[in-house]
Amino acid sequence: MTMINFYSYINGSLTQCEAPSAGCWISVIDPTPVEVKELIEDYGLDSGFVKSALDEEESSRIEREDDQTLVIIDTPVSAVDEDKTKNFYTLPMGIIVTEEYVFTISIRETQIISEAKRGGIRNLRPDFKTRFVLQLLLRISALFLTYLKQIDKISSAAEQELHDAMKNELLMQLLALEKSLVYFSTSLKANEATIEKIFRGRVIKLYDEDQDLLEDVLIEMKQAIEMASIYSGILSSMMDGFSSIISNNQSIVMWRLTIVTIILEIPNIMFAFYGINTEDIPFNHTWVALSLTALLTGVTAFVLLKWKKK
Repeated sequence: MTMINFYSYINGSLTQCEAPSAGCWISVIDPTPVEVKELIEDYGLDSGFVKSALDEEESSRIEREDDQTLVIIDTPVSAVDEDKTKNFYTLPMGIIVTEEYVFTISIRETQIISEAKRGGIRNLRPDFKTRFVLQLLLRISALFLTYLKQIDKISSAAEQELHDAMKNELLMQLLALEKSLVYFSTSLKANEATIEKIFRGRVIKLYDEDQDLLEDVLIEMKQAIEMASIYSGILSSMMDGFSSIISNNQSIVMWRLTIVTIILEIPNIMFAFYGINTEDIPFNHTWVALSLTALLTGVTAFVLLKWKKK
């Protein structure tokens, strides 16, 4: 199954086509080496641009080479592990704009690409290349905000459950969310720098009607950065709080074990003392020794428990 698909704006909607035409969008998902060669040789794409777009570790940036412009933008992704822990991370997506086509290249299909293909992004027209790119960036910014709200809801629900009982699964979920926010914050700041370069209009040609859209993209991205920073601070404080609670609970358990150990040590001392094979020990054949042991144990337990309450 080929992972190179063509979409054109026909009769007011984005429609998949059998062959590329001027002004169409070419979607490339996890291409094979043969398909990568086709992109470079048949479509004339810069080989470095294609390799960068398929690099999972590539950071967000914008670059121009001859008549081609590469925009690499980090897109948010959510996934659920085998232990049912929900994770959020980012995946780079490359957008290459040429004189004839607009390419999107990524190693796997993201929610952004899926929405675009099924018409989930309104008035998405690849023949208006600059606007097409900005609409994708706006949807990416909105998806960041959506996932950040999900992170906040999941962390709030986990916090409520942890008030009732400390569960390792919930703590692992909070740790995963904390790591996700670090990924989001890093990617959002890199995306912001890329969008600001576009805003200056030196790399991609901007039109007057696209100016408002670009400002919306920048505002959404800044809002997402602010939300990620706030949620990260809240989650970090929450984890510190639960860490203190766990440490306090551990101290209480150790104190109780210490009390039990001390109380049980008194009978051991008495039994060891009276277990000596000699007749010189007082009260050797009476119940006094047993009563004394019980009395000392009771008094010690009472004193330790009273001291603990203070």
